[in-house]
Amino acid sequence: MPRPFQVPFVQAPVLGPYATGIDAVDGLPVNYYRLTEKAAAAQILPRLTTPILGYNGLFPGPTISLDQGTKAVVRMRNQLPAQHPFDGHPLTTSTHLHGSASLPQYDGYASDITRPGFYKDYLYPNFQPARTLWYHDHGVHFTALNVYFGLVGQYHMHDPVERQLLPQGRFDVALTVSDAMFAADGSLGYDDNSHSGLWGDVILVNGKPWPVMKVQKRVYRFRILNASISRSLRPTLSTGAPLIIVGTDGGLVPTAQSVANYRHAGAERYEVLIDFRKYATGQRIELRNLSNKNNVDYDFTNKIMAFDVTDEPMDTTDPTWNRIPTTLVGSEAMGLKSAQSVKTRKFRVKRNDSTNMWTINDDSWQDVIASGYKKVVADPALNSVEIWEIENSSGGWFHPLHIHLVDFQILSRNGRAPFAYERGPKDVVYVGEGETVRLLMKFTPHQGLYMMHCHNLPHEDHDMMAQFRVGLKEGDLDPNDPMTAARPVWDDEVG
Repeated sequence: MPRPFQVPFVQAPVLGPYATGIDAVDGLPVNYYRLTEKAAAAQILPRLTTPILGYNGLFPGPTISLDQGTKAVVRMRNQLPAQHPFDGHPLTTSTHLHGSASLPQYDGYASDITRPGFYKDYLYPNFQPARTLWYHDHGVHFTALNVYFGLVGQYHMHDPVERQLLPQGRFDVALTVSDAMFAADGSLGYDDNSHSGLWGDVILVNGKPWPVMKVQKRVYRFRILNASISRSLRPTLSTGAPLIIVGTDGGLVPTAQSVANYRHAGAERYEVLIDFRKYATGQRIELRNLSNKNNVDYDFTNKIMAFDVTDEPMDTTDPTWNRIPTTLVGSEAMGLKSAQSVKTRKFRVKRNDSTNMWTINDDSWQDVIASGYKKVVADPALNSVEIWEIENSSGGWFHPLHIHLVDFQILSRNGRAPFAYERGPKDVVYVGEGETVRLLMKFTPHQGLYMMHCHNLPHEDHDMMAQFRVGLKEGDLDPNDPMTAARPVWDDEVG
């Protein structure tokens, strides 16, 4: 077993485009990227290698970073083995760029799968405000195992306001946090406790166990993604100093929020400022995990990573080196008012104890498949505003609920105001035990079929996922049908 704070911190490499161009229709710049899903070996443990599945063979995959207004075409090549090494399921994949308002056929619709030996070109519009997105596998019924084995990476979108306000470059740090269990030979162990969830005894940051990062005496920005398939976190600093929340899933918050700790479920992204100016050279500050109800915790899962303060000189001409902004920027989601809502819909997340299956109301993805991908739980009009109420009275489980396409505003939690740290645009909401949340959202800018599901991924796979249809009536011609538009192509470069 690895022990905390024995290995240096590393970041995933940034993936550059292999080509650039101009969109012939709207004249916008386009970046072209290639990513290859393949089996590889990772050096996670001290003396053993760990077989993984990774984008470009890395765990996590490379980070894509670009500016708002630059489109992206990502060629996703499936060069995985025919079967998963753990349980033998077919290694078909579907890539979801989580946080992007993509057309349905490029959204990683779970049943829109790419088989080994094929590729699919995903088109991403990148018109939204600056935010931390992430890409991950969304293959139907096997998302948990595929993500757990490494099919995850960050994707950063910048804009001029964010670049001016917040640290950039080496001081804009991606933290992809996950947990894992290992067999004696170094391979990943997997036990989802009858589909209720997996909680590993090793915390990984960017694929390394409890790493140590050297920091200057300045303000840093951390993009914290919880990529665990089940575990939620409650980050806090060992010094008692605050974490300054400046961004949520959908981008910058209107007003920075100073918190001692916060709940962080799977798939949520929080952008956090940490101020190292007051610490002494050589001082170690730990980023710890206070955990939450209904996790399974072990000896060292109360630690995430550590920072060692150095005396490296700062560039004080960089205005972000000592800036802690208070007012940031508004957004369409946070500007919505309840009075704009034309409909309130109610959903309940729950478990069927007799089948160990999970549903939204009584709907599951099996029902969607059985309907020929027609069955929906909601049919909002394009550009309409609605309130969705999510109730979790299902016993001892928390559910991170993700709604594709939209950014939403959390109106309330059990009738009270949302937590300070979640007062920004969101696309995942932590629905805790006995909690009911009310969400306000505008269904824009695309028509078509989109998913909503639990991001405890064993729950999603078994089978807490449904779909909604925006702007179309049942039977309408859908040019963006994710099961028929933009089909995968045989990869002539295989082998």
